[in-house]
Amino acid sequence: MSAAAALTTVLVPQYDRPKHNRPKYERRSDRLPSVRILFEQARQGLLNAEYATRPVDRYAQAHLAALRAAAAVLAARARPRNRVQPTSAWALLATVAPELAEWSAFFAASSVTRAAAEAGVHRLVTARDADDLVRQASAFLDLARHAAARPPR
Repeated sequence: MSAAAALTTVLVPQYDRPKHNRPKYERRSDRLPSVRILFEQARQGLLNAEYATRPVDRYAQAHLAALRAAAAVLAARARPRNRVQPTSAWALLATVAPELAEWSAFFAASSVTRAAAEAGVHRLVTARDADDLVRQASAFLDLARHAAARPPR
């Protein structure tokens, strides 16, 4: 093999790695296409939030990115059950992934502010609030990716 060929093979990502060589967070979540799609949508939503100019847009998009990450964890770990009453994704997340219960409570509480911001009540969200939520959604996205890799209880 030439030096140029060796260099290019090193730089090319190895997508066909054996499963035992993958990082733990990729193992379970990569098996379900819906989980991958939801995490990709969450990541894209977080990027949109980072580059949004208005604080209310940053806040709403960051919250929706976190909600998509929560949906990905639910898709990876939840088992379908017959439920009579509708339940919020945040309440379900706390039961399916107890390690994310504090995050679930935080984002459930900020859901009201996001809904108000989307309805046009802009005075509730400052630039600092929006920036904080973007950072918190980013941290949650990383934790959610790891939680999705764990097997369901």
